[in-house]
Amino acid sequence: MRPANDLMIESDARERECRVAGKSRSEKAPKRLNRTVKAGEAIRGALDPALKRRGFASRDILAHWRAMAPAPYDAVALPDRLVWPRNAANAVGATLYLRCAGGHHLALVHEAPRIAAAINRYFGYVLVDQIKLAIEPFTPGSAAPAPAAPEVDDATRAAVDRVVAGVSDPRVRQALAHLGLALATPKR
Repeated sequence: MRPANDLMIESDARERECRVAGKSRSEKAPKRLNRTVKAGEAIRGALDPALKRRGFASRDILAHWRAMAPAPYDAVALPDRLVWPRNAANAVGATLYLRCAGGHHLALVHEAPRIAAAINRYFGYVLVDQIKLAIEPFTPGSAAPAPAAPEVDDATRAAVDRVVAGVSDPRVRQALAHLGLALATPKR
């Protein structure tokens, strides 16, 4: 058992370190979840501030766009930003700017009240008063394709096969060979 003086000295030292670093002891460390979490829940802290700068209070419009937007606009348009009016006392709703695929601009402008009604029905209150088109274009499936895996030379493949040859279970041997080839492949 340690004497109380030693504990007090350590506590005083920690307080001095906090004062030097400019932090108070009352500042809490980030909360640990101590459980597995979904990817969306894990990136919430990084994604929410970016969405707030675009006017979205939460991720609901982006996450559930396909469920709330009427067809075909669920596939050819995507919310860009939500702009609230400056005089919020008389405001009925916000203006939602949509990115739209080419060729659908005219139809989207014509169907804007129907899209706004569908969004408001989804949320249960008037969130969107009007819909406008954003300047930036939207191309469905425009994500960059994944780069092709680099080729592995025959010497490396033979070396990995020799290492895993002693494994009796074929599925485990195949998984280990796949892992070995991934580790032996140079980084891109």
